[in-house]
Parts: sequence; structure tokens; C-alpha cells
Amino acid sequence: MVFALDEALRVISVYEPPASPRVAVPVHAATGCAITEAPRGINYNRYSFDENGILQTALIVPPTSQNQKRIEEDLWKFLLPYTSLPAEGLTRRSEQLIRSYDPCISCATHFLRVNVERE
Repeated sequence: MVFALDEALRVISVYEPPASPRVAVPVHAATGCAITEAPRGINYNRYSFDENGILQTALIVPPTSQNQKRIEEDLWKFLLPYTSLPAEGLTRRSEQLIRSYDPCISCATHFLRVNVERE
């Protein structure tokens, strides 16, 4: 920690701002792809721009959508011992499992609605 703080102070002391805050980029039609790693899995992105630099298409495949089928299958198995719980309890248990796949969902409110039909 001490080294990190000393290094930060050193970097700040020798920093010289660049002549320009940005670099001019010529605009042309292009498509770009990226794959990045997130704590919950791999994130795939593809963007296409026209000759004016206007976004034409964007494809974002987050880890949650890649895991969707597995999450649903695991919910069926995970919830079997809890079927006697009221809807609120089933919702809480479901959220626990879903967040084990994607902790970022916990930032979203009311992302899950559980409807219980009993015979």
C-alpha cells in the first residue's frame, strides 16, 4: 500500500498534460468487435458505423444471456425443496441462485416476478 501511494505521488509529480486532450480520428465506415472479461463471464460486442460515423448496428452479448438456459435449468432443480414457501420466499431463493451467476443483477430492482400456481 505504501509503495502504491508513493508511486501515485511520483506519477502526479512528473505528469505533464498533453498538448491536446484528444487525438483527431478520421471518420469512415467501419465495424469493430471486442471480447472483454467481466467477473461474471465473457462479454461480446460488435458495432458498425456508417461513413458519417453514425452507429448503425450494435450487438452486445452479456454473460447473463449466455447463461440464461443454465440459470433456468438450475432454478427448477434448486427450488424443488422450497416449493412450500410463499411467493416471497420463492422469490428470495430464486434471486440467490440468479445472483450466483450474475451479481450485477442485484443492482437492478424488481428484476424478478414469481407467480405461484398450486394445485
